[in-house]
Amino acid sequence: MLMHTKPMISTIFLSTGVVALAEMGDKTQLLAFLLAARFKKPVPIILGIFAATIVNHGFAGALGAWITTVLSKTTLSWILGISFIAMAIWTLIPDEIEDEESSIASRYGVFGATAITFFLAEMGDKTQIATVALAAHYSSVLLVVMGTTLGMLIADVPAVFIGNKFAEKVSMKLVHGIAAAVFAILGILTLLNVTILA
Repeated sequence: MLMHTKPMISTIFLSTGVVALAEMGDKTQLLAFLLAARFKKPVPIILGIFAATIVNHGFAGALGAWITTVLSKTTLSWILGISFIAMAIWTLIPDEIEDEESSIASRYGVFGATAITFFLAEMGDKTQIATVALAAHYSSVLLVVMGTTLGMLIADVPAVFIGNKFAEKVSMKLVHGIAAAVFAILGILTLLNVTILA
């Protein structure tokens, strides 16, 4: 039982940490600030974030798992390693929220607006790409999606409750640097074919 518990906890912990760090200062976190400021209704906003993340990361996790069935282990290791290193570089580039993403909010209720705008904002975003890579790296899509969803909530729920004051007190440059370092280490270890936290 203990032999199986350690990899499970490691998968959830790493997936949570990677996405929570990557989400800091990301456009979806900025979207959480925007929606919180506009609607001032934290519960439906948080539920919308949760729903959008589960669906988006569920698809991303399934894609990651599918990739492992069509690529050889060596090819997959190279692609994943390079992807993690690319994520490290991408994380250092700050995001800005686009106006069209927030314009959807005026047409729907708070939950619907949050779910739709978060789902759209996550498409092709670094946290979605990270979920694909993590699901391809680990054997359990469910654990990865649980971890990445938890990571999104850890980063975005405070944004909903605290708003812009939270962003002012946290050094986004430092957080992005830490996230980039984590992605770079994952990339190097993957390229070296090391089993992480096994």
